[in-house]
Amino acid sequence: MIMWLQLRLYLLVGLMFAILYGIFVGIGYYLQITGGYFYLFMIGIAAGIVFLQYLIGPKIVEWSMRIKYVNEQEYPRLHQMVAELAEKAGLPNKPKVGISQLPIPNAFAFGRTKKGSRVCVTKGLLELLNEDELKAVLGHELSHIKHRDVAVITILSVIPMICYMIYVSFLWGGMGRRDRDSGGAIAIGILALFVYFITNLLVMYGSRIREYYADQGSAELGNQPHYLATALYKLTVSTARTPKQALKQTEGMKAFFINDPSRAMYDVRELKDIDLDMSGTIDQNELMMLSTKKISLKTSDKLLEVLSTHPNVVKRIKHLASLSIA
Repeated sequence: MIMWLQLRLYLLVGLMFAILYGIFVGIGYYLQITGGYFYLFMIGIAAGIVFLQYLIGPKIVEWSMRIKYVNEQEYPRLHQMVAELAEKAGLPNKPKVGISQLPIPNAFAFGRTKKGSRVCVTKGLLELLNEDELKAVLGHELSHIKHRDVAVITILSVIPMICYMIYVSFLWGGMGRRDRDSGGAIAIGILALFVYFITNLLVMYGSRIREYYADQGSAELGNQPHYLATALYKLTVSTARTPKQALKQTEGMKAFFINDPSRAMYDVRELKDIDLDMSGTIDQNELMMLSTKKISLKTSDKLLEVLSTHPNVVKRIKHLASLSIA
């Protein structure tokens, strides 16, 4: 399974950069640019955007997520769990530990490098999960750090950004317009907008792959899959009960979270069918039973997944069931 996840990601990265190369060649041909300076200029723009995100990204996350970093005296057990998992994951040091003041239970990781990484949880998450479930969630987040997922998605997300810049430049900024051939510039602008939407969908697909990969990483760090399945279940149910006004505060940040808060209302109905004894948890037996079932998503659920940075939660727990068998 892990090799298949890696292969899909490599194919996605290759496809995204092939699209970017095709865009550059197409624009160069239209503008009748034969030298390499134009391509170097466009690559420079892309590198500049990545570098800017690299510099200011962590500060923006800290501000938007309302993070307060805590020491070992304030949260000794949380620090101990992060330290143990970081050592198992082979990270160079323990990530900085923070508490987010957001009004929903969740967790996330970010940072420029493995050495400068941070892992954060909300107070609601600490109140909601038991120790084993919390360790499984932290294992998922540290796996994101181990796999450099933030860097991968950041680089991929630059491609739709470049497409949008091309769309604005050619359709509204007058770039490439000549008196006799303004139609060509308009065509490039419309095509760039179309490719912008397609590449955005591909970035979200890449993000979903990384979520499966991090779930598997949590299991590889010694966490039982049914603990992470239970954590996802509890998070979904709790978020579904959260007032809509509170959820709106997190709308622009959901890509960072372990699950998608905006989909909780849709996911919770299907999840209750997995909790056969209505205990509020998904135990080992329930997870094993799910592994034998075939999941059929409604068209609306499939569409929601395509437009999300996270996999459908039932499919995700089904994946955890396969890890439990392995």
